[in-house]
Amino acid sequence: MSRDQRTADFEPERGRLTRLAYRMLGSLNEAEDVVQDAWIRWARVEESVDVPAAYLTRIVSRLCLDRLKSARARREAYIGPWLPDPLLTPADPKEIFADDVTVTLMLAMERLSPLERAAFLLHDVFDVPLKDVAATLGREPAAIRQLASRARRNVRSERVRYTLESAEADRIARAFFNASRAGDATALANMLAADVQIHTDGGGKVRALRNVICGLDHVLKLFQGVRRKDLPPPVLLRTAIIDGLPGYVARYPDGSVGTTALDLQDGRIRSIYIVRNPDKLKHIGEAC
Repeated sequence: MSRDQRTADFEPERGRLTRLAYRMLGSLNEAEDVVQDAWIRWARVEESVDVPAAYLTRIVSRLCLDRLKSARARREAYIGPWLPDPLLTPADPKEIFADDVTVTLMLAMERLSPLERAAFLLHDVFDVPLKDVAATLGREPAAIRQLASRARRNVRSERVRYTLESAEADRIARAFFNASRAGDATALANMLAADVQIHTDGGGKVRALRNVICGLDHVLKLFQGVRRKDLPPPVLLRTAIIDGLPGYVARYPDGSVGTTALDLQDGRIRSIYIVRNPDKLKHIGEAC
């Protein structure tokens, strides 16, 4: 088969393959590397392929499984909390990252084995038939069914529980930004859950919290303490849906950009995910 035909079969799948690789790895750069490696392998295939999409899914899934082994070792040595690269929902919901996988669910998937993660994503999120997942992962369908079921039970509580209209998501993000910047304890207490957590990913590259902050009292003290230092406040660049959650992009006094995503439960913010690591934000500047 000609290279032109290989390209014609590959390009319509590029977005879906990038999305799959990102959901597997949590890194946009690594996802793009995997898809490029998949293209190189695809271009070398000489025999005819009846279903290119299934074949390419198999290549990408196996490449991701290989990378997950080293990724886990790197995350154990990561400085401070690790968060996936923040991805802003495109204006067009048909674009590559429009799905119901939130940053909260991606963190929950970190508890899964690589095979459980792959089985869950392929079968439950990407709707790949069980027999095709089995072929992709080199396991019997019964074994895949067990892997997916075990993964599903493990992450069930973190699946999407609500749908916010864009106007409501914008309102929540702006209200939290204003209250946190002002250190307004009363406003924050009305928004936050009692067991609220703050996860801040600086990757050792910028000043960031080295540990997850847990509990309403600790979180309120943190924001009030920052305000008392009388430091220049961050500037809101835009609100956004970040990996399925309401949030915003802000510029900090040092000129760096960061994202904040808010996970809500029962009308209150349960988790706050802040990404400051500049290596994970290179693509964000283009979206602001």
